[in-house]
Amino acid sequence: MDHAATTYAAPEVVAEMLPYFSEKFGNPSSVYNIGQENKTAVDAARAKVAAAINAEPNEIYFTAGGSESDNWALKGVAFANSRKGKHIITTAIEHHAILHAGEWLQSQGFEVTYLPVDKFGVVSVTDVEKAIRPDTILISVMYANNEVGTIQPIKEIGSIAKAHNIYFHTDAVQAVGHVPIDVKAEHIDMLSLSGHKFYGPKGVGALYIKKGVRIQNLIHGGAQESKHRAGTENVPGIVGLGVAIERAVQKMPVEAPRLARMRDRLTAELLKIPASHLNGHPTQRLPNNVNITFEYIEGEGILLLLNMFGICASTGSACNSASLEPSHVLTAMGVPHEISHGSVRLTVGERNTDEDVKYVLEKLPEIIHKLRSMSPLTPKELK
Repeated sequence: MDHAATTYAAPEVVAEMLPYFSEKFGNPSSVYNIGQENKTAVDAARAKVAAAINAEPNEIYFTAGGSESDNWALKGVAFANSRKGKHIITTAIEHHAILHAGEWLQSQGFEVTYLPVDKFGVVSVTDVEKAIRPDTILISVMYANNEVGTIQPIKEIGSIAKAHNIYFHTDAVQAVGHVPIDVKAEHIDMLSLSGHKFYGPKGVGALYIKKGVRIQNLIHGGAQESKHRAGTENVPGIVGLGVAIERAVQKMPVEAPRLARMRDRLTAELLKIPASHLNGHPTQRLPNNVNITFEYIEGEGILLLLNMFGICASTGSACNSASLEPSHVLTAMGVPHEISHGSVRLTVGERNTDEDVKYVLEKLPEIIHKLRSMSPLTPKELK
């Protein structure tokens, strides 16, 4: 129940990858046959990634994952366009790969505006337009939030960016493979994605860069990725990424509604628990994401007891699970600190069944009751 943190690599993905670890081990930059065969495999994967988001193959650049793609988008555009301006617009609920890259850029003389969101975690399109200045060079808004699942008005923001001749980047790590994306129709100039979020391997991702975007390289060295990203290609990972994204898009019309049904059942039943609240937009959200706050108890305690029953869940971002600070996403949405600590994220996936949902709905209310009975903060009527 924590597929937003990561997914397993699907068997057919692994099967396609395996030969590239041993028999097909050639370097794609080599001129002899086994090298060129691997170059062909990389190019085939590039075409699959492009097709999944309606891009062109020569606009796809492979990276080591979503965090690298996010850093490249922000830093690469910032330094390539610094003569035009040094102002960047983003939101307060972005993944830390964006927020920390933004903070670093501020230390380098750039200015970053962090836009607020409403109680559902949605950024205002009007606020985006109002934040634009003559020196604004980039707008970066995540497609869907990794903690609460809220989907942003990407097409509208893309239209505004295009009208003002400003580059638009979206961190779509949680969205790709789960909801339809069209970079052309949505006026997206750059898009980050990561294979392990849609049943591909870890350690491989991609950055879509629309042809014509002025961007500097993040990693220097060899001439790989059309001279834009140095380093010998991770051929097994890239092959796996291509298979996984093609597979995810093909399965989406059936799988997304199935996941949404489980999501809605979990949400409806868990909200019957007194003093519980849904986090994120009630309908404008990822098909697999449930994020609920239970007052008077700590999310960490809930996770430990869930784990004892063999249920894997999260209090928010897996990348920040060791932090004792309240979720920056929930804080930006106006959830009080003392309440946000009691939030739990359940994200269903391909192998989850209605029986799994039933099991969670048997165990989680018991856990909430047990923890509340021990908490001095719990009102008597809830014990």
